[in-house]
Amino acid sequence: MRSYNPDLTPPWKKPTAVPEVPAETDLVVEEAGSGFCGAVIRCEKTAEGPTVTLEDRFGKHRVFPMVPRGFLLEGRVVTLVRPSAVATPRTPARTASGSLAVPGARARVARAGRIYVEGRHDAELVEKVWGDDLRIEGVVVEYLEGIDDLPAIVSEFAPGPDARLGVLVDHLVPGTKESRIAASVSSPHALVVGHPYIDIWEAVKASSAGITAWPRVPRGQDWKTGVCDALGWPLNTGAAWQRILGSVRSYKDLEPALLGRVEELIDFVTAP
Repeated sequence: MRSYNPDLTPPWKKPTAVPEVPAETDLVVEEAGSGFCGAVIRCEKTAEGPTVTLEDRFGKHRVFPMVPRGFLLEGRVVTLVRPSAVATPRTPARTASGSLAVPGARARVARAGRIYVEGRHDAELVEKVWGDDLRIEGVVVEYLEGIDDLPAIVSEFAPGPDARLGVLVDHLVPGTKESRIAASVSSPHALVVGHPYIDIWEAVKASSAGITAWPRVPRGQDWKTGVCDALGWPLNTGAAWQRILGSVRSYKDLEPALLGRVEELIDFVTAP
């Protein structure tokens, strides 16, 4: 007598086995059905079965049933299971700006809105710290050659409800030329903010840049050249900036006066 397997399902119709992953705290996953992505906050046992609570990068919580093949981890389908009592908590993955990282996330199609910053160095610093967040939000950063061009750029951009414009200005303090030009921008769909530093270099903490303090440069002297001279660095501002930029690893290396303004611009441009 021949022996037959009672399961007559063709091999190509059988579901492929997927790994089981313990739903440890701070594990970042995506719920397959809704696309909601977040970090594991807790697991609970309910009458209907186990559930997992996820928190996204904006602090929003959602509860999902822990069904087979219900989640994506770094783009791969997995089955979440309740962690054992001795499971070691994972360190949450964070972007350079401090936001929860979203592994495998694709860049969003660029919004009509934009953020302008004053100079190439400003743009490079924003990209290094907030680049991951900006790509997920679909926000493009461009740079002004100088604050004098701001009124013409705002007029040409023609900001509106679906195309907001955010602008970051250097040395935006009362009584300066920068403050007068910024005040001339009156569109409700444009936001101009700034930091108090003469140049974006100063927004990097001196301790992170490996110096005691940013030197004072006499009025009338080119500030970047004066800084290099005072610190005994070669008089090559491009090389000096690469040295400074290389010292920045995350938002912790930047002054709060810059951090708050950039976050404010991102919130403004991405607001519904």
